[in-house]
Amino acid sequence: MKKIALTLFLVLGSLTIQAQELTWQTDMNKAVELSKKSHKPLLLFFTGSDWCGWCMRLQKEVMKTPEFTKWANDNVVLVELDYPRRTPQAPELQRQNMELQQTFAVQGYPTVWFVNATKIDGKINLQKLGSTGYVAGGPSAWLAGADKILGKK
Repeated sequence: MKKIALTLFLVLGSLTIQAQELTWQTDMNKAVELSKKSHKPLLLFFTGSDWCGWCMRLQKEVMKTPEFTKWANDNVVLVELDYPRRTPQAPELQRQNMELQQTFAVQGYPTVWFVNATKIDGKINLQKLGSTGYVAGGPSAWLAGADKILGKK
């Protein structure tokens, strides 16, 4: 009985650890610092988390898969820029997200921008690498497009 309980504990523990492997930043200043330390570009995910069907579909079909988790951990710093309709947000987070939406001329959701970020004299500078959105075909199709934007394939 102890072996079964221990096995069950280990299996559930590993699933919990796997589910927690991705960290999505919401603060651009923190994300830029992480990007600088890791030498990885930012993946900016513009989403309407509580109302956008295509955003939810992209999350389910791509961003919550083991393939995406491995790829993201190896290649980018993840940043979620959310524009919810029902979920409250702090005013400073709303302001940051609206400024970035204007900077990148985002008009539809989901939109994903890949950027290199630097900070000069306390000001964030973003170099656009390319953008994408929902891509049919699951993680392999989406990641192939992302790799192309990042110049990896």
